[in-house]
Amino acid sequence: MVELAVECSTGKAERMSSSHYVIISADTHAGGSHAAYREYLDAEFRDEFDAWRGEYKNPYKDLGDQRRLRNWDNEMRNNAQLNEEGVVGEVVFPNTVPPFFPSFVLFAQPPTAEQYCQRRAGIHAHNRWLKEFCEEHPERRAGVGQIFLNDVDDAIEDLTWIKENGLRGGILLPNIAPDVKWVKPLYDPYYEPLWDAIEDLEVPVNCHSGTGNPDYGKYPISMLLYINEVGFYTERPLVHLILGAVFERHPKINFVLTEIGASWIPPLLKKLDGMIKTISSTGETGEIKYDKGILPTMLASDQWAQCGWVGVSGPGEADIEARYDVGIDHFMWGSDYPHDEGTHPHTKDHLRRRFAGLDHDECVQMLAGNAANLYDFDLDALAPLAEQYGPSHEELHTPPDGEDPRTLRSMMSDDMSAEAL
Repeated sequence: MVELAVECSTGKAERMSSSHYVIISADTHAGGSHAAYREYLDAEFRDEFDAWRGEYKNPYKDLGDQRRLRNWDNEMRNNAQLNEEGVVGEVVFPNTVPPFFPSFVLFAQPPTAEQYCQRRAGIHAHNRWLKEFCEEHPERRAGVGQIFLNDVDDAIEDLTWIKENGLRGGILLPNIAPDVKWVKPLYDPYYEPLWDAIEDLEVPVNCHSGTGNPDYGKYPISMLLYINEVGFYTERPLVHLILGAVFERHPKINFVLTEIGASWIPPLLKKLDGMIKTISSTGETGEIKYDKGILPTMLASDQWAQCGWVGVSGPGEADIEARYDVGIDHFMWGSDYPHDEGTHPHTKDHLRRRFAGLDHDECVQMLAGNAANLYDFDLDALAPLAEQYGPSHEELHTPPDGEDPRTLRSMMSDDMSAEAL
């Protein structure tokens, strides 16, 4: 038997004995069907929803065939797929199209003033659905609730509901694209009451890839532009919150970047550190002069060390190599289930390929311990599931191609592909 020790942020250690690893994915997705969402929608919006639904045409194949059942069907999701892959805990982001949304939830821009009431009713329906979905398997699921930033008082009200109704995953922070002029940017002082509430309620703040891109219009290359630039736009909230000194003023915020890798973070922090030092010293960059006091007093790397977490879906070798520079105690593995670009149905091979050469304690941290600390999973409650479905110590540390784990460990220093498999 292997004793697992997980050091919590409070310094208190959770201990359990197990011959199998607990695996928690920090990035999965789920959502209700339109028929299900209707039952969770405020009654005053149901007639409008029926009219909207009558005009809706589903553009997504995986939400139109049998694969859609993975979003809500426990038999398919848990028993047929997650258990088979050894995943016993999951942080659940949205996936389907909530009422009144113009597209897939992560692609949709924030609502305009004219859309706001209906769209907010739509996320309320999703949050209520998610609450019950997580309550079906409370030890396994930490749901991420949705808010909008159009009105800070409404955002705080919805944040409070999410906390009080047990959605341990926290909130999905809207990423404000540069062409969205009807919602204030994240560095605006308007949001100070929201940051205060997030600290007081101790709610994790998640920013997921795929959000924050501008509207490219209806062109043949629109999705090509989207996929080429999605990484840049996913990084923007981190830059805006650091340079806006939000993390400096609110040191208790836990800010998570999910499904955007990890290897890019140290170079970005180094660049921001250099800029902060230079401008603090000279007050200028070239011909550009800056007002005194415009910069945060903390370096970007210090702000990240204080507040930053990363949910790395299908990590590549470069991501694993960066684990200490990012902060191994804030590095969480993710599968991106049920998306086609995720590790499913090859999760076990992926885990062996990426983690076979790492030390046991590092695997415990990145595969479960860190997610348990942040999202309040009970590792003791997950241990029986891990014994039944999770990879054994021997299995995880045996590479799929039979290579010596020591060979994989030496490969960690190489600049290799960041593919998921």
